[in-house]
Amino acid sequence: MARPLWFVELLKLGFPGRFLIARLTKVPIIGRAIDHWLFEGDDIIYLPKDHVIRVNKPVDVPEQMVLPSQVVEYFVNKANYHWIMNTCICREASKCKDYPIDLGCLFLGEAALGINPQLGRRVAKEEAHEHVRRCRKAGLVHLVGRNKLDSVWLGVSPGNKLLTICNCCPCCCLWRMLPHIALFIGAKVSRMPGVTISVTDKCVGCGTCTQGICFVNAIHLVSNRAVRSNACRGCGRCVSVCPHGAIEVSIDNEQFIAKTVNRLSPLVDVS
Repeated sequence: MARPLWFVELLKLGFPGRFLIARLTKVPIIGRAIDHWLFEGDDIIYLPKDHVIRVNKPVDVPEQMVLPSQVVEYFVNKANYHWIMNTCICREASKCKDYPIDLGCLFLGEAALGINPQLGRRVAKEEAHEHVRRCRKAGLVHLVGRNKLDSVWLGVSPGNKLLTICNCCPCCCLWRMLPHIALFIGAKVSRMPGVTISVTDKCVGCGTCTQGICFVNAIHLVSNRAVRSNACRGCGRCVSVCPHGAIEVSIDNEQFIAKTVNRLSPLVDVS
């Protein structure tokens, strides 16, 4: 049953409490219950920004380059149902001042038809493409995959017919709770297959990449050099902000688009 507006308003009020809920997942019994209720069957992938990717393969014509955003384009093209939310609930709840609040999630699949029409609208394929282009232009990062939490808070089903394309900012994203959540749940939100992050010798330890840039606090200064932890999800934001071009994101498998699509397709039917 579609959630009424008063329920959504309560969620916004409780949004800052997501960090407490995340920490509770480390209590074994509570963590398993929360996982079953909100995250069971999830697989969500961070897509690096197109302009920070270096594909380890000679390309004669730049326009022929395969880019991470093509994963989103693939699912938008395949889907028969496209739904744009009026706002990003995360940024609205956090009163974000740095990124557009009106650029909400894009949901694909038949289950999206059950979303409360006061929260968004069904759109044609062309408008869905334009929406994600606007999100990328605004500096937002795509997360794409099956996210049971969305079907729960939206009150729609079945969950295997709802694909989430979230457009995230680093300051307000729900998944900023990843450093606090139980590892077995956090592992369901991962980097794109084949993505490699590296800090080169150009790093001078300026610390720009550590100043609220990373979604998951995965980069720190150690002995005046940026060091990336295994918590990194490969979004590429640190690459974008580094004033010395010292951090690189590369993809070492030319089949990275197909691998991502093949991984997500069995989980969600968007047709």
